[in-house]
Amino acid sequence: MRAFETISVIGVPITRIGMRDLLDAIHHYILSDHTSCKQICITPVNSLLAAYDNDEVMQVYQSSQYVLCDGMPVKWASQILGKPVPERMTGLDVLPALLEEAHVHRYRIFLLGASPGVGESLAAYIQKHHSNAIVAGIFVPPFKKQFSETDNEQMIHAIKLAKPHIVLVSLTAPKQDLWIAENLKRISAHWAIGIGGAFEVTAGLIPRAPRWMQKCGLEWFFRFLQEPKRMFRRYFVEAPRFIPLVLKQWLRKG
Repeated sequence: MRAFETISVIGVPITRIGMRDLLDAIHHYILSDHTSCKQICITPVNSLLAAYDNDEVMQVYQSSQYVLCDGMPVKWASQILGKPVPERMTGLDVLPALLEEAHVHRYRIFLLGASPGVGESLAAYIQKHHSNAIVAGIFVPPFKKQFSETDNEQMIHAIKLAKPHIVLVSLTAPKQDLWIAENLKRISAHWAIGIGGAFEVTAGLIPRAPRWMQKCGLEWFFRFLQEPKRMFRRYFVEAPRFIPLVLKQWLRKG
């Protein structure tokens, strides 16, 4: 598998990879004879801060195959630190591109997580717009801060029966990344990807920010307006810590 250079952003190794190279890497590994599951993490600012504060989360990102730049602040940080990533890739960008690849190559996909009914809505969208892609299974785990061993066994068993190429996990970051890492050796698939809230948006259940807001780095504000109570702490309490930490890293580098 091709290796890509990374840029450390407050300790997290962000992969310097673009969408086309990512999709090609996913495809080539599926075609290979390897049977071990590889992990892809999509890391917004709150995930980087979680890793900065928690060694377990940091270890997950440092050991994953690819860690993608989710959000303009992370992209800007890579530029400040002298090794810019080619593009930002949020879950909302990766999922539609991946579904088109699944249509072309007839990938088997397993949908894990989100709220009840969301997986079915996304499966209906896939059937309509990417009809050659195969939704091999859907599983909605219970809403818990920590899954029990019984919960994990049920999820792993459902994935094993489905025999997917790719498992898409929608449990919010970094919870989804921790779950994948903890169960990686038991997941019967080529790839496991923490995709965040992209299920709902791709299925058309929740709107995405206008293109101009995405390009200007204001997609976070659109999300805040949609869910102000849930997003206030993330964007106005946690996120402001990020810029000083990046500047501190830049000063040390200099």
